[in-house]
Amino acid sequence: MILCVIITLLIFPAMKPELLVELYDVARLMRTRFDRWARTYGMTRAQGVILARLSRQPGMTQNEMAGICEVEPITVGRLVDRLEARGLLERRLDPADRRIRRLHLLPAAQPILAEIQRYKHDLLDELTDGLDEATIAAVIEALLHMKARLTTEPPAKAVAAGE
Repeated sequence: MILCVIITLLIFPAMKPELLVELYDVARLMRTRFDRWARTYGMTRAQGVILARLSRQPGMTQNEMAGICEVEPITVGRLVDRLEARGLLERRLDPADRRIRRLHLLPAAQPILAEIQRYKHDLLDELTDGLDEATIAAVIEALLHMKARLTTEPPAKAVAAGE
């Protein structure tokens, strides 16, 4: 048995962690953890995202929310239907264009938003436990750099003559 382990280690050396894989795994694990937490409030992560986003940007349309949530507008419509049925938000007509309905939180959403903030704070404390401030600052700086690179349009590549 020990010989098999040694041979395996020699043939397949430990894989070097890859940044993109680790970033993906951390994001996936955070989503999974939030899904579990949200269920204790009878919600989904997507519903929590909608409430949190509306707390920062009240009056968004369902189409704008769909773009942020990276889902189809019909999906957001169903999520909003459920949140509206629970009395957490409402659709209001846009004063400039009566075809558009804007999403607004209702007072009943505030306790859930407070719990979301508490959860985010606790999760951050757990994730950064054992890391010094300089490391945390460096990680934030690196992530912001990556985010900026991903959100800017890359320059068009020059095409060689005759291609």
